[in-house]
Amino acid sequence: MPGSVVPAEKIPSIAALWRDAKLLPTSLASAVPKSASANQRAALFRGDITTLQVDAIVNAANSSLLGGGGVDGAIHRAAGRELLQECRGLGGCPTGQARITKGYDLPARHVIHAVGPIYDSDSDESEWLLRGCYRSSLELAAVNGLKSLAFSGISTGLYGYPSMEAAVVACRTVREYLDENEGPLEKVVFVTFEEKDVDAYNVMIP
Repeated sequence: MPGSVVPAEKIPSIAALWRDAKLLPTSLASAVPKSASANQRAALFRGDITTLQVDAIVNAANSSLLGGGGVDGAIHRAAGRELLQECRGLGGCPTGQARITKGYDLPARHVIHAVGPIYDSDSDESEWLLRGCYRSSLELAAVNGLKSLAFSGISTGLYGYPSMEAAVVACRTVREYLDENEGPLEKVVFVTFEEKDVDAYNVMIP
């Protein structure tokens, strides 16, 4: 298992990051309306998602659910062969939806596999499908009674979704869900790794 395990309670909420001046206002942040209550439950973490000790991490999967490159491959390697065996039994997943498995050798108890869209700048469908990934993942977490959930950047790698636009969809969808649902979810983490995603979330976090 790469890196040191990071417990959910050690990941600062967005409200705490604002309080400690780790986030600063920008002129673009108005793209996602601010919600004080959601910011108590949402969090931001830069690093390796496979080190997070949360109830579930969200994998940016392909429709086969059988692993791939980037974060998908890293999660499968860290979880071990049993994850692949369980994924084979799921029979794939449509774009814009998600499926849940055990976490196996990961510190996370579960993996939610969300299948993001290949970006098409001429279609609103990409945004609709990406929004579906976040919504489906949040709903799966709630149905399974999970209290902490960490999202990798969905579709921002090989699928070509611009990081800034993807961050707006992610932040807006999560904020709306948290405002609409009390539920069991106490912490929803946006995980960044590449510099382009770090910059996008630093700008777009409400």
